[in-house]
Amino acid sequence: MNPQFRKVALIAAALGLLLSLFIALRPDDDGGTAVPTATVATTTQSQQSPTTEPPATTAPTGPVRFSITAGGEIERGTVKVGRDVVITVMAGVSDEVHLHGYDLSDDVAPGEQAEIEFEATVPGQFEVELESRHQLIGVLEVGA
Repeated sequence: MNPQFRKVALIAAALGLLLSLFIALRPDDDGGTAVPTATVATTTQSQQSPTTEPPATTAPTGPVRFSITAGGEIERGTVKVGRDVVITVMAGVSDEVHLHGYDLSDDVAPGEQAEIEFEATVPGQFEVELESRHQLIGVLEVGA
């Protein structure tokens, strides 16, 4: 492999990684410069509420569900540690949907849906990405 090409490729990959980390880890502000967010539908069998879980007085039933449609704005959602989660992704392309941090994935194709089911045991912010395209499509925050 050409050494010059290798340098350029490594620099491009490093810049892409830094940009992804900057977007994922920067705090949102009220100045309007943050990445646009969309409402993530989170539902339980007993109630529907955007981006939040049922109040503490309501016993959780069933998993918290997040639906992401790739190609639009970055979807964001929050869930408490210990909850079961189902992430469904629709995309107009064939790729692998990857939930970073938990290292879970499922394949998606046009007209088909990817589904990732897991128990939210690790707190933090985790990217949902179309892996081959390095395209951030969602961020899941797991908190106490």
